[in-house]
Amino acid sequence: MEAAREAAEPGVAAVVLPERLQRREAERQQGVERQRQRKEAQVVKEEQSEFFIAAFTREREAVEGLLAAGVLEEAAARLQGLQKLLTESVRFLAPYEVRQGQEAVARLQSDLGARRQQLQPKKKFAFRILKKEAAPGCESRPAEPARPAAASAAPAPGYGPAEGEPGGPPLCGFSGVEDEELELGPAELLQRDVLLSELRRCRVRLRGNANTLRVRDCRGCTVLCGPVSTSVLVDGCSDCLLALACQQLRTHRTRSSLFYVQVTSGAVIEDCTKVSFAPYTWSYPGIERDFESSGLDRNRNNWNLVDDFDWLATDRPSPNWSLIPEQERISCWE
Repeated sequence: MEAAREAAEPGVAAVVLPERLQRREAERQQGVERQRQRKEAQVVKEEQSEFFIAAFTREREAVEGLLAAGVLEEAAARLQGLQKLLTESVRFLAPYEVRQGQEAVARLQSDLGARRQQLQPKKKFAFRILKKEAAPGCESRPAEPARPAAASAAPAPGYGPAEGEPGGPPLCGFSGVEDEELELGPAELLQRDVLLSELRRCRVRLRGNANTLRVRDCRGCTVLCGPVSTSVLVDGCSDCLLALACQQLRTHRTRSSLFYVQVTSGAVIEDCTKVSFAPYTWSYPGIERDFESSGLDRNRNNWNLVDDFDWLATDRPSPNWSLIPEQERISCWE
């Protein structure tokens, strides 16, 4: 019987060994296949990136040419297409490519605003500045009504400085106000750079399409903002409620605040605590037109993709931010 068992053992080994080899061969082939798929995916990504760069460069140069020629409506339409191209390409672009694209779009939007101001009839322009409703939201551009008329005699060279730069138009917004209801409409906001600073317990409604928005050192405020074409920066705020739609959201030194966001490329927080996020739900008459003007994709919202620069661990969630539970989210804003 012992002899029979010994005779059987070589047969068993002969069966087991081929199974092990087959398993190892299968694993090797799977590894080769995964490597091939990764290479193919990388090639596709590189091809997509090259196509984007070529298309983006071509459209950017076209917009620059139209701005130089003063064909502003066509330039605005092409610029909107350029913004849409960038938004749709974010998923396969490297971070530095996204940043370069955003900077190029922001520069062109600033150039477009400056060219519109240069080519706009000065009498109409001066009349709008003197309107009562525009006074709280935007600083008056010239000190005297007579100066724009004098400037119209000599057109300014180039595109002119951007908003907020020395010699350029001032930023639009509110500063140092307490316990007030504040509002700006489409005419004041269109492709403007907006600043809200040092507000206390204010409710701010921004109905329209701004170019950028900065919210700094605000306490206990509610900020409801229509679509912003490029970026929103929230810095040094606390106990605030913000509804924001933008391409990129950056939040610094902010605590105990609620964010309802529509963001295409994601949100970044740094040195923040107790900030919570939910999808953007604020609305007003004309918001769809403003979304179209901004170039933002209404169907693309990465509201719950938050990158905390102060939290590097990948196996545990950041304690600095959270999602607002559905039952606690605001559905009626008025």
